[in-house]
Amino acid sequence: MSTKDWIEKDYYKILGVPKDADAATIKKAYRNLARDLHPDRNSSDRAAETRFKEVSEAYSVLSNPSKRKEYDEARTLFGSGFRVPTGSGPSGGGGFSFDLGDLFGGTSGTSTGEGGLGDVFGGLFGTRARTTQARRGADVESEVSIAFREAIDGITVPLRMTSSSACTACAGTGAKAGTVPRVCPSCSGTGHTSRNAGGFSLSEPCRECKGRGLVVDDPCPVCHGSGRGTTSKLMQVRIPAGVRDGQRIRLKGKGAPGERGGLPGDLYVTVHVGPHPVFGRKNEHLTVTVPVTFPEATLGADIKVPTLNGSPVTLKLPPGTPNGRTFRVRGRGARRPDGTPGDLLVTVEVAVPARLDRKAKDALEALRDATSGDEVRAELMRAARKE
Repeated sequence: MSTKDWIEKDYYKILGVPKDADAATIKKAYRNLARDLHPDRNSSDRAAETRFKEVSEAYSVLSNPSKRKEYDEARTLFGSGFRVPTGSGPSGGGGFSFDLGDLFGGTSGTSTGEGGLGDVFGGLFGTRARTTQARRGADVESEVSIAFREAIDGITVPLRMTSSSACTACAGTGAKAGTVPRVCPSCSGTGHTSRNAGGFSLSEPCRECKGRGLVVDDPCPVCHGSGRGTTSKLMQVRIPAGVRDGQRIRLKGKGAPGERGGLPGDLYVTVHVGPHPVFGRKNEHLTVTVPVTFPEATLGADIKVPTLNGSPVTLKLPPGTPNGRTFRVRGRGARRPDGTPGDLLVTVEVAVPARLDRKAKDALEALRDATSGDEVRAELMRAARKE
């Protein structure tokens, strides 16, 4: 922004007050405008946000008697058609040298005192621009517990959220009803200050206003000047099908609301999935262990296998199926992220009967005698001797 642009700003017009208005009139006008234009009340209105910045800028100058005097003098000086003459003295055509540094705070002259127009203009050039920065809302963490079947199918669960929001008593200004905050004099409303760190500058949140850009002289008794309150609301959160135990789901824009027109934060939900008495989970696949009899494993058989959703399926066991073998049933598992289903992994477990009647015992003894020539541990013994 050039000096000419700044000089042409009419702060009296921005606040809607006459040039001879007293301090009380200026303060009242600012309060009314700031209350109506505050970003917490106009979160999606960029024009209102820009207007709020202009009003805050105007009040920061006109509310300060010394700055107001310098501002009036500068506008009178430049508004009357003043031009900076050129030349180097009386011998240079009757002109004289004029250093703008003497006027704007000693940038090129030798003045080091305070109170020059540099105090007014300095905040409008470069590092001290009076801007009220939007602040993104905080992310919110939550947890939810669901059943095994609900994790596979997906479910919508109610979730009560408690988060920070604008205080309803002061509309987020932090000031007591009937008052308004003022622009922070330390950071000029930016919420940040800079400090020299050995040749380079570091920006950090302003300590006086704690990064808000505004200072509250008469704090709201409800929020104690923070401008923030606590809001509790019930949300319907959709848990997608196929979610795994411990998975963290991000819901964009469902976190705490932003400040001064900033975007809301995100909601992160950690899902805890309860166990199932029959089925287990291996990534996108479901697992189940099915007991089979010795004759079924030895001779082969068609067995019924349960599924999580739907009627049982028939699995064909080939003759000589060993204990612990796993079979795959296509399309009966959990849902993948792309929507396609995983598989059902069926592991057979040969069941050993705890009790046998005389007939069954005789049959097994006959089988033992018939297969006594087969040494099932012979290969194991040979392998052990090789080591």
